[in-house]
Amino acid sequence: MIRQVISSYKESFTGLSRETWLLSIVMLINRSSYMAVPFMSLYVTQYLHRPTSDAGLIITIFGVGSILGATAGGKFTDMFGFRAVQIFSTIIGGAFFVFFSTIRHFETLCFLTLVISFFSDAFRPANFAAIASYASPGKETRSYSLNRLATNLGWAVGSSLGGIIASFNYQLLFIVDGAVSILSGVAIFAFLPVVKGYRKAVQEKIKDVVVRKPWEDALFVKFILLTTLFFTCFFLMFRVVPLFFKEVWHMNEALIGVILGSNGIIIALVEMVMISKIENKRSPIYYIVAGVLLTSAAFALFMIPKSLPVTLAMISMVFFTLGEMLALPFINTFVIHRSNEFNRGQYAAGYTLSSSFAQVIGPTSGFFLAEKMGYNVLWATMAGLLILCAFGYSRLVLSRI
Repeated sequence: MIRQVISSYKESFTGLSRETWLLSIVMLINRSSYMAVPFMSLYVTQYLHRPTSDAGLIITIFGVGSILGATAGGKFTDMFGFRAVQIFSTIIGGAFFVFFSTIRHFETLCFLTLVISFFSDAFRPANFAAIASYASPGKETRSYSLNRLATNLGWAVGSSLGGIIASFNYQLLFIVDGAVSILSGVAIFAFLPVVKGYRKAVQEKIKDVVVRKPWEDALFVKFILLTTLFFTCFFLMFRVVPLFFKEVWHMNEALIGVILGSNGIIIALVEMVMISKIENKRSPIYYIVAGVLLTSAAFALFMIPKSLPVTLAMISMVFFTLGEMLALPFINTFVIHRSNEFNRGQYAAGYTLSSSFAQVIGPTSGFFLAEKMGYNVLWATMAGLLILCAFGYSRLVLSRI
């Protein structure tokens, strides 16, 4: 039995290209540099002694910068190549984060927040295109799953270290964050192979080719609208649900942290093996629909009376995590298959934008609905919207998958 488990793990990680592994290591470093982001609002209120409204403004500006960065990053990727965009976005973003640590003037901090989030999210479409380019044929979904594994581990490490550093010194937190971001850019420069003549080659190839823009692809536009709806509901699990656990189910912070943290642990232990078993067995849409329905079930569980809150919370998190592991890797696969080497950056930007918009509108609308109409109405709304979302995905007529 143990040998079978070990064999499954080995099999799930074999066959991936060297560049895919290097990109995932870089992503691990890069996401570790997100250690300061969760503490920006606390920095504004606790260290700078600004009102809560100013912290909310900083978070909103960060979201706006993310949207702008994702848009520009996709365009720059198609123009200059994914390697250059990844290098410059991480190094410049990291330098501005170090600069952020020296500023006290609030309006300047707002501007720096916009710039930092711009470069942070300009990285994402470039990284997406890089994975698609380096992935071995037929192993695209596993390549993205490995990248997601690195992202989750990096986020976990970064958040943990960020909390420890912030408890000592907020300035040091931003300096370390910026330094790690710069390190990831240097790692890309040092270890990922140069794609020589990328820009010239693309320009030559597209002279007599009509390159489809994402917004001209009706199927992709429908897909991105559905994905934005999915992400709008998805992000509430890590924004609104913790407050629900605290206020309604009366859990302490340590227990809430354990429950939320189980998401990353399950992903780290299960996702790669699961994807290796199901990849290329069915259409990506099949797994996306299944994942969205499981996410809907996770929110629906919160409407059950709280006789066993910890048990319900853990079951909900397992449903949510299974849904995430099914939906997100195959959403990535869909985007890859709708794009090509000439427009992959812009398609990746469209996907990144769906996440950025959702992070801006999701938590705000979720808190508003919970405050005005109660948590049960919020959970019923989320479950219903996700069922509609799954239906919408199932109705997409795929021409290339």
